[in-house]
Amino acid sequence: MIQPPNASTSAYGPGEAPRWEFYSKCIHCGLCLNSCPTYRELGVEMDSPRGRIYQMVQVERGRLPLGESFVRHIDLCLDCRACETACPSGVEYGRLVEAARGQIEKYYQRPPLARSLRWLFFHGILPHRRRLELIGKLLRVYQRSGFEKAVLASGFLKLFPGRLANVARLAPRMEKPFFTERLGTVVPAVGTRRYRVAFFAGCIANLSFARLNDATVRVLARNGCEVVIPEEQGCCGALHVHAGIRDVARQLARQNLQAFLGSDFDAIITNAAGCGSVLKEYPQLFEEEEREHLERAKAFSARLKDVTEFLAAIDFNRDFGAIRARATYQDPCHLGHAQRIRKAPRTLLAAVPGLELVELKEAEVCCGSAGIYNVAHNEMAERLLEGKMRRIDETKAELVLTANPGCLLQLRAGVARSANQRRVLHVVELLDEAYQLGVRGK
Repeated sequence: MIQPPNASTSAYGPGEAPRWEFYSKCIHCGLCLNSCPTYRELGVEMDSPRGRIYQMVQVERGRLPLGESFVRHIDLCLDCRACETACPSGVEYGRLVEAARGQIEKYYQRPPLARSLRWLFFHGILPHRRRLELIGKLLRVYQRSGFEKAVLASGFLKLFPGRLANVARLAPRMEKPFFTERLGTVVPAVGTRRYRVAFFAGCIANLSFARLNDATVRVLARNGCEVVIPEEQGCCGALHVHAGIRDVARQLARQNLQAFLGSDFDAIITNAAGCGSVLKEYPQLFEEEEREHLERAKAFSARLKDVTEFLAAIDFNRDFGAIRARATYQDPCHLGHAQRIRKAPRTLLAAVPGLELVELKEAEVCCGSAGIYNVAHNEMAERLLEGKMRRIDETKAELVLTANPGCLLQLRAGVARSANQRRVLHVVELLDEAYQLGVRGK
């Protein structure tokens, strides 16, 4: 049995850290091992949930420094939280690894280049809408001019260290018009208004998944929702939470609490599983720091719904046209494991006429996207993607469906290099197509 630590010996610094009350639930049974993507690939105990918790305990006891070895194993975790589904003791592993990364961010000195790049992305770009839009416009010119295609075809990027060529192929496509143009607008319900909802549009998704956001708003409107798209909303902070940059995450959370809690909504809707998981867990950001925001965070969290969760819980509009295709569904980790939403997407898909849904073996295993994991740890992400594509090939599906933009990006990269060209869609994009076919068929 793990004994309570002596605070005076801890190698953690002041502030949020993995806590006894959470890691002491681990009984070391090992049921998490086979659910962990990095352990499945490497077979290394220290790259399993149980092994990482052991290391967290040793740091708190002062037996392991908060140094390079600890950082390497904690960084390699996808934070997919599949271990939480497998755990019989209810260990909140995501809370633990995110707190450990918060300690790493504060008290470990990364190499200068990595430190500079992290600051640029997490502090200098992601929280700032106008800067994101500018970068999006530049990227769109690069992508549409043919220059990107020429660079990738030339092999020039292979001259650089690391896996820059692979990473470059993962760049999201910039979609004009950006969804930022719709912030601050209200979309009326189609027919009788049954609900008034707020739509959380995201940050990068406004640029690279703008059409997905459009489709989400249309689907909600067709289900009797008046959709409010608050102007002052911003990045949810999910990538910051996963990277341990908790102070910026709190800053972004405060901004979103202000943007969404000023009006009375039946629900706050997101179409991104990764965002939704962190948005629902906003209270965790304020349990130890800035506790004056805790109750507001709880009120926000109580209204937050994934779009599939919301639609499946109401008497949703079934006026679909037929989509005659064979499809399979990949569970996003932060929908299936973190939010425990598995039935809702399948309920919606089962209602689409003509759609043959084939269950994907190991649908609960991470595809390797995990926020920016496929950039930071591209080799491991590629191994996971290869396994996922083999499973998809087994289904012989024409459509690959999921419910998270990061998964869409990763799966589209896998399909692009596959001999079997398939469409990869968000569940809501498929519903939107089915509604449009239904209208045409009348």
